[in-house]
Amino acid sequence: MAVQYGYAGKILTVDLSSGSTTDLPTADYADRFLGGRGIAAKIYWDEVSPQTGALDPENRLLFMTGPLAGFSGIAGSRWTVCGKSPATNPEHFSYTNMGGSWGAHLKFAGYDGIVIKGESDRPIYLSIQDGVAEIRDASTLWRQSTVQAREMLKTELGSSVRVVACGPAGENMVTFAGLIADNDASGSNGFGAVMGAKKLKAIAVRGSKKATAANPEKLEELRRYVRRLKTGFSTLHDERPTTDTEMKLDPCYGCIGGSGCIRATRATKDGRRHKFFCGSAVYYHEWAVRHYGEVNEVPFLATVLCDEYGLDVYPVHTLIAWLSRCYKAGILDDESIGIPISKLGSLEFIETLLRKITFREGFGEILAQGLVKAADSVGKGSQELITDYVSKAGRISAYCPRMYIVSGLLYAMEPTLPMHQLHEVGIALFDWLNWANKVEGSYLSSEAFRKIARRLWGGELAADFSTYDGKALATTKIQDRAYAKESLILCDVLWPITQVRHSEDHVGDPGVESKLLSAVTGREVDEQGLYRIGERVFNLQRAILVREGHRGREDDVLPEPFYTKPLKFGTLNPECLAPGKDGEVISRKGAVVERERFERMKDEYYPLRGWDVVTGLQTRTKLEELGLAEVADDLEK
Repeated sequence: MAVQYGYAGKILTVDLSSGSTTDLPTADYADRFLGGRGIAAKIYWDEVSPQTGALDPENRLLFMTGPLAGFSGIAGSRWTVCGKSPATNPEHFSYTNMGGSWGAHLKFAGYDGIVIKGESDRPIYLSIQDGVAEIRDASTLWRQSTVQAREMLKTELGSSVRVVACGPAGENMVTFAGLIADNDASGSNGFGAVMGAKKLKAIAVRGSKKATAANPEKLEELRRYVRRLKTGFSTLHDERPTTDTEMKLDPCYGCIGGSGCIRATRATKDGRRHKFFCGSAVYYHEWAVRHYGEVNEVPFLATVLCDEYGLDVYPVHTLIAWLSRCYKAGILDDESIGIPISKLGSLEFIETLLRKITFREGFGEILAQGLVKAADSVGKGSQELITDYVSKAGRISAYCPRMYIVSGLLYAMEPTLPMHQLHEVGIALFDWLNWANKVEGSYLSSEAFRKIARRLWGGELAADFSTYDGKALATTKIQDRAYAKESLILCDVLWPITQVRHSEDHVGDPGVESKLLSAVTGREVDEQGLYRIGERVFNLQRAILVREGHRGREDDVLPEPFYTKPLKFGTLNPECLAPGKDGEVISRKGAVVERERFERMKDEYYPLRGWDVVTGLQTRTKLEELGLAEVADDLEK
């Protein structure tokens, strides 16, 4: 495919060791892998050996957009950062998905992506303006917060520049250090530490080019259609715990108007606005309320601190939960760790904790390694206190597989929290929950939920939370669609269009994405053809993980507490209500993942994937069928 419409046409490669830059043609990758996660995974496969460590110069840090970036009204300007992650245990290829406006402006600056390799001998930042890339000195930016670094670059380069930066946590290579960009868009999985190891403080982009569609009339028609489908759509319940009435929506570039997004900001005391929604808004809320006895600004200040230091709130959340249990068990106390754990929930506690982790001071040196290694260092039974609140990469679990049976396989196949897959069933279930609780205006009945399952997840059994049947097929459908979405790249919350309020059957239209791709690029791809690309990208990532040591079926497992610890409550669903057989309202409270039934679900899943059922490993036949013969050749070596 000749890359023209929808793409800038170039991928920038920067070698920080030599100070050189080169361009790769996007056309070399776009035909098979589209963009985003797809192209990033292929470049990683080609260039990073399995022996490479996450903080080694040979690791690649890949910033990628997709063909839909830069267009308005379709929520397609998300961007991804990929590479080997220091946050996973063991280290594996991983990814993070970011929003805001930086991704669109990278394309406006003339590039579909950036590949960073090597390591600078001094702090630097990368400036990209209208196709011109320069490596510049960042000595004055080093040791500055993410926000300060961003503002300093805007002062130097102009307010229209868009910046992504790591904070002091990244500079000090805290394993769960993240990235912060304009609109306080945040990225997880330790890529701030990878930037720090490379001494890359920031990337500033600006451009004057415009994204061009092959069929602008068709694209506009689809925009109008999507807006109609999204009328009255609500995302996850907005349970933002705040008394502040000055919240303002802050949608990403090119969002769908009236989409119901909860992406919002709150004002700091100095008048600057900062993000405050979803996990960032709630990670410290519960403890703060317990300590102060009321809702106040401390959870918001805790969010601001994490973003300024460049720390991922989810691993911080799990560390706090573990520290609390260690304190109650008498394993740790204020004096032994130099952190006022007895004042958990206070501003003093969170300020001290985050500072010590960020600068690796005292006990912060241990915590900076991540939860699993910290528990190993402490010993004294603290490892047993890591329970059901932790998923892979030390992040808090969400859409628990004891509640959502299909989530079990989704978790087992990924190196990190697969939120882009978990949302597909999870968001629909929240609308069903309104109906089950007889909330006024609710519309998604059990009958409608079953119809959605039939259209999107392979059959009505996927909508029955009382059985493991039908969940393996649903997993393949969700994964293929999610990997296509992550290659386009479309907003995780707004896509796919699973349910529709204003229609007779309330079933959404998952075929819109392929039509958008065709209108933008001129490449005719139908719904199944798009899912085929998603399947190819999913299999490529699976091959990467296997090459890096994943043992297939043996490692396709869940943390032990999911099998042994009964479910007590559900997020925003305390009674753990779900649709059962024939749509009956049931409760999953008290459920565990049943080990034998989970293994039988894998017996069904691997043949659906065309993989070996005994080992869970891919076959040459399947890889060749997906156009990945070179991957099969490399795996055989």
